Amino acid sequence: MAEDGGPHPRLRAVEVFPAVVDGREVVCLRDPSGLTDAVLAVPRPAVAILALLDGTRSIRDVQADIMRRHGALVPSDQLAALVETLDRQLFLESARYEAERARVAEAFRTSAVRPAAHAGRAYAGEAESLAAQLEAFFAHPDGPGAPGPPRAPAVRGLVAPHIDFHRGGPAYAWAYKAMAEACDADCVVVIGTAHAGLDGHPFAATRKAYDTPFGPLAVDEEVLAALARRAPGDLFAAELAHRGEHSIEFQAVCLRYLATRVWHREVRIVPLLASFVHECLARGREPGGEPAVAGVLEALRATMAAVPRRYCLVAGADLAHVGPRFGDPEPVSPTRLARVEAEDRALLDLVTAVDPGGFVTAVAADGDSRRICGLSPIYAVLAALPAGRGRLLRYGQWPDPQGTVSFASVVFEEEARS
Repeated sequence: MAEDGGPHPRLRAVEVFPAVVDGREVVCLRDPSGLTDAVLAVPRPAVAILALLDGTRSIRDVQADIMRRHGALVPSDQLAALVETLDRQLFLESARYEAERARVAEAFRTSAVRPAAHAGRAYAGEAESLAAQLEAFFAHPDGPGAPGPPRAPAVRGLVAPHIDFHRGGPAYAWAYKAMAEACDADCVVVIGTAHAGLDGHPFAATRKAYDTPFGPLAVDEEVLAALARRAPGDLFAAELAHRGEHSIEFQAVCLRYLATRVWHREVRIVPLLASFVHECLARGREPGGEPAVAGVLEALRATMAAVPRRYCLVAGADLAHVGPRFGDPEPVSPTRLARVEAEDRALLDLVTAVDPGGFVTAVAADGDSRRICGLSPIYAVLAALPAGRGRLLRYGQWPDPQGTVSFASVVFEEEARS
């Protein structure tokens, strides 16, 4: 076995999902932290081996367990080759992984900005092409049309998707048209899903401007510093999570587009990644009762009251994730799609009512059966918003039978309109 894999190899916390490659059923591994862009496909029977790579077994132990459990003799050289491949692709906790993580962390620490990690892949990497791409979302048959003339400023919050632009672009347009027409914010607190978690921290901030093809979107350093002073713990302890996470990046692209192409004025952001609701549900706790969560949200409310700005809160959040890709046994049928929509819309009623407690209670009631990945940002925005009601602008689904994702655009206004 390769020395870098260690005598007792341990698989990292990676995303595992089924796929068909060249007509073969495989299982794919992907790193949700973005440390590596590799996607590794292995035969489905190898899942039994992957499950045993927990840091407690040697190659020989794994070989013996497979024989005992499945009656199959897997040659040790094949197991060693699999472990070496996993290690080479940075899917194992190992010296190679730690060295790469340290290198990446240092490069991020010394960077003047948070680079546009997904430019040129998830969206156009050149300003004019990106502007055309975003404008096409407004003009799309499912879009809201181009932003109209400014109205009296009323928008103080949004829930916007973080699904890939090519799958949910028109839904972004619904959210950002509302902002374009009726928001005078000069400071936008953007709270995004941390898909890979935050190593036990509920929130992670960064002082780095978010770069975009339209230029960097600066951080409001005064507001962020005031928030960090008031918040319990270290808001920057898990800052590296910002490096590859797309949930804030996609909002930054839209906000920078509005600032440069629609408003022609400066806008700054306070970028916060969030990961705490799933952790609270696993412990049977309500987020509002967790001091680390409640302390940051109280600090955010106090900061917005104390530091004079025109604020808007944005949650970068998707909804349901159902189908075999996300762990369900069967493909998503039209009947299941309809049920998901009905359940999503019932949950969105609590979102538009600005009811963070009811929102989490509803998710807990069905054990988060739809795997809603935007729980933490939505909860945080609801908890930080003043009393009032929101409006659902758009609900959508990307209806892949192997992996359906749903999403919505919601606007919160000072005076909700009927």
